Amino acid sequence: MELKEKIVLEIKKIYDPEVPVNIYDLGLIYDIQIVEKKAKIKMTLTTPNCPVAESLPKEVKDGVMQVEGIDNVDLELVWDPPWSKDMMSDAAKLELNL
Repeated sequence: MELKEKIVLEIKKIYDPEVPVNIYDLGLIYDIQIVEKKAKIKMTLTTPNCPVAESLPKEVKDGVMQVEGIDNVDLELVWDPPWSKDMMSDAAKLELNL
């Protein structure tokens, strides 16, 4: 299994506390790149006022650090493009009856 797939599996363990869907399928992870043993991740939140704005990025970073072969995580919280329901996977939309 590739490192990126392992990272995605780890991220899929993390759920938005307000929505019963993991943050990957919710579309909050915009990009994952691996450079040597460093994971570069761009993510967003559903809104800038999200109550987990402080804790969720840390949870992602800590989770990805658990992946064997990753020594460092550079996590960037971005707001452009703004998150919308269109970014959700089909499975997430089905789970939420959208």
